[in-house]
Order: sequence, then C-alpha cells, then structure tokens
Amino acid sequence: MKRRFFVSIAMFALLVGLAPMALMAQGEAIESVCLVTDLGRVNDGTFNQFAYDGMMAAVEDFDLESTFIETSAQTDYANNIQTCLDEDFDAIVTVGFLIADATLAAAEANPDTYFIGVDQFVFEGPENYVGIQFREDQSAFLVGALAALVTQSHVIGGVFGVDIPPVIRFRLGYEQGIEYMASILEKDVDILGVYIDSFTAPDRGAAAAEQFMGEGADVLFGGGGPTGSGAIAFAAAEGVYVIGVDQDEFFTTFGSGEAPGAEFIISSGIKRVDVGVHNMIAALAGGDFEFPGGGNYILDVANGGMTFAGPNDSDVPEEYYEIVTQIQEALAEGTLTTGVNPDTAEIELSVEEIMEQAEFELDLSALE
Repeated sequence: MKRRFFVSIAMFALLVGLAPMALMAQGEAIESVCLVTDLGRVNDGTFNQFAYDGMMAAVEDFDLESTFIETSAQTDYANNIQTCLDEDFDAIVTVGFLIADATLAAAEANPDTYFIGVDQFVFEGPENYVGIQFREDQSAFLVGALAALVTQSHVIGGVFGVDIPPVIRFRLGYEQGIEYMASILEKDVDILGVYIDSFTAPDRGAAAAEQFMGEGADVLFGGGGPTGSGAIAFAAAEGVYVIGVDQDEFFTTFGSGEAPGAEFIISSGIKRVDVGVHNMIAALAGGDFEFPGGGNYILDVANGGMTFAGPNDSDVPEEYYEIVTQIQEALAEGTLTTGVNPDTAEIELSVEEIMEQAEFELDLSALE
C-alpha cells in the first residue's frame, strides 16, 4: 500500500453525544440570532450554507429574528462579531475553526450574549459559549471505503482545504477507510492527497484534481469547501467518479443533476452542521435540548451527525452502499474504529491494528 502525501499548496431530532461538562441553566428564551460565516458565503453549497440552513430552521421553529454576515477576510472576524453585538442579538453563531479565538474573546467580554461555535473546541470555557464538534473521520472513513470498492485504476485522490483539525480528520479518515477496504479486497491502492491553503479557491482545487487525474486517479474526494467543490466539479465533468463533503453535493455543486458530470458524484461525506446549529439555537429558544455551556456538543455516526450520501444518478451498484452501511453500523456500535484520534487529529491505530481489534466481520457476499 502506497500513501503519497503532498505539501500544502501555500433529521433534526437526534440522540446527543456530549463530553462531560456542566449544563448551563437557561434564563429567558432568546428572541434573536446572528450568524457570522467563515470565509465564503451562505450559498457556498457546503459548510457555511449548512450552518445557515440550520439557523434558518431554528428561526422558523421558534419565530426568531435573524441576520447573517458573510466574512471576506480573516481580519474581519472580530469586527463581524462586534456588528452582531452592536445590534443586540441574543445569540451569535460563528462558523469555522479559524474564527474560534475571536469568538472566545467576544464570549468572555459579553457574558450576557450566547455564542455557538461550529468546529470550535471549548475546554472549560465561559458558560455562554458552546463548541460544536464533529467526528469527520467517521464519515470520511465511509466514503473512503466506497472509493476503494469503486476504483478500477487503483489510484484514488483527495483535494483538501486548509490543514486545520476538522480537515485533517476528514483526510485521515478518508485514507484510513481506503486502506481498510483495499486490504479486505486485497487491492494495492495508491493514495494521492493535498492540502490547499484556502477554502475559497475552486480554480486551485480544479488544478489539483487535474494533476491527480493525470496520475491515474479515477475517484476523487473534495474536502475543503468551494476549493474541494472546484476539484470535484472539474473531475466529474471529465468522467471521473467524485465524492463531495458536508452536504450531499449532488444537490448543491451539481444542481440536483443539472450540472455537467452529475452522474459521476457517487457520494458525499455528510457532516450535519445544520443539525448542530439548529439544536444549539433550539436549546436557547426553549426547545428540548440542553446548552452545554463551557464545553462541546458532539455529533458522530452514533447519533446521526455524520453519515454518507447515496448514489443519486451514478451507476455504482447498490450493493456497494450496503457494504458501506455495514461499516457505518459497526462504527456506531463501537465494534470498529477509524484509527483516528478525534482530539489530536492524528493516526493512533494502523489499519492492521484496526482489523485486529475489530469485533466485526464485513459481509461481502453481495459482491459474489
């Protein structure tokens, strides 16, 4: 098995997984919420849009006043949060790992305002601030296994955004999933992967995809917002199988089947950002959720927060998705692990160790 690394160029009702923490006592229900995006827009088809969708679902459910601010540069994070504060919103949702420092500073300085940070890890933080964390490695493991099932060239690629912990978990989980399934199938697979130091560079994503296609890749995962979407849009238009991220990109990047190459998107590693945002706003607006102030709200395969999309218009056999569903069930039950440490975003178990420790045997009879 060869794994090649390239340097950086540059359902809303869920059972909830919570880290140990004190749950914040609620005062009056909030009446308003403001969302600050990460770099990008609320119609980006992946991460920001899913957060916005979650906010708007809560707005509709609880009749809240709302607005959003789209971030153009990292230097705008603090100012955008301050705009929400100046307009007296009761709760502020900030989207992305990179805005965490500005969010923490604002939460500490404004204890009467609630803060919800997507992809932000909160440890012994202020009680008005909660981080929403995801097991990206789990959904990525699933689509990696699918990629290994599908590949005919035995070369599989991945184009990723900035190498922050959530993106690293996506990449590592994907590559572990590829190696896990390839080992079971006795395939010798070559894995190509690259981080790109921007989430908003679809042209650079497309260039990376073109490079990997030139090296023989016949399946490509895009894990980096519009940058990754640019990669898979280019590859699919050229007849290469692709995998989206965050949302089911068949419906966003590929326009519900209207965009060129839509028949080549075989799945997406789904990260239910919408569920996380909705549920934490609901906790503040009188819904049936607790607000774990000072800590984290965790979504994974066991509570439905991480999953994978079906075939849509692709020609991939349904039996492949049934096999991946078996893996998803095993991850949810704890009889199989990805081998990725979710806290450190590092490999803690090799694929060989994963298979040795697994209390689960994959049924491949459907392939016969």
